[in-house]
Amino acid sequence: MPLMKESTYYSREPFPLECGEVLPGIKITYHCSEGAPENRQVVWICHALTANSNPMEWWPDFTGDGKLFDPGKQYLICANVLGSCYGSTGPDSANFPLITVRDMVRAHELLRKHLGIGRIYLLTGGSSGGFQALEWSISHPGIVENLCLIACNSRISPWATALNESQRMALWADPTFEQPGTPQAGYRGLAAARSIALLSYRSYEGYCSTQPEASDDTLCASRAGSYQQYQGRKLADRFSPYSYYCLTRSLDSHNVGRGRGGTEKALAGVRARTLCIGIDSDILFPLCEIYFMVKHIPGAASEVIVSDFGHDGFLLEHEQITSVLCRFLNSEAVR
Repeated sequence: MPLMKESTYYSREPFPLECGEVLPGIKITYHCSEGAPENRQVVWICHALTANSNPMEWWPDFTGDGKLFDPGKQYLICANVLGSCYGSTGPDSANFPLITVRDMVRAHELLRKHLGIGRIYLLTGGSSGGFQALEWSISHPGIVENLCLIACNSRISPWATALNESQRMALWADPTFEQPGTPQAGYRGLAAARSIALLSYRSYEGYCSTQPEASDDTLCASRAGSYQQYQGRKLADRFSPYSYYCLTRSLDSHNVGRGRGGTEKALAGVRARTLCIGIDSDILFPLCEIYFMVKHIPGAASEVIVSDFGHDGFLLEHEQITSVLCRFLNSEAVR
């Protein structure tokens, strides 16, 4: 079975950040197909908030032998973003400088040049992965042939910023968050933050179908509460609260129109063939934001995924997404 290999790229040169601070150098952990990218369709996948650089782990229904993204047939690559805790340069406290989406893309661009990749056949990402893909296609319009944006937008909304701030408030409410290096620093705060985030990732219909009480005579509902506790612990067991703090701040930096004359003008600069996929039950990135991108990106197409799983549909609705993306790429079969 073809797999994706893990590698690390080191840039020893100073890396200036958009916020004005400078990192002395950066490290980028990435996964890619075996072999060289020459004479192969390059598919670059941008991961979302708490994922790593191996889409075979977090997007298993999309990535693997015989699937939509096949590392044996295409040259697949996914780079861990700056600020994460999965190998790339990231924080060990809350004092790490602001990493913007543009900073992440500049790191991706360094890696692209290092690997000798001239053109990207397909650049795609869901959620904040879509932020990166859109920003990259605007800042370097000549390298992307096909662009697929899933469950994202062109500028962070006040609604999403409010949700991000509520999660950061949960982190600060945990007194151990201010004690980096101590056992389980920020653990409870991160679990609470994840519980808040999950409410924006799912939907009313989704919770009603997966978390109903077992009995009509239950005295006090508890199943959904237990689910929130479980999901909070699950993330806190695998992720850094300081990376979570850093990356939620990066979400709030998302604005492709900054310094470019506004969002509409920036979107008009996209040169890739573009497909924008929205999810009908997504309350984090509602369909109006998908349609806004389609309106202003030249020639862009839109597709709507029907799902009870809200925003998380970009991870779960693999059959629908595979179908519409294959159709967009002018084939009913994976190529």
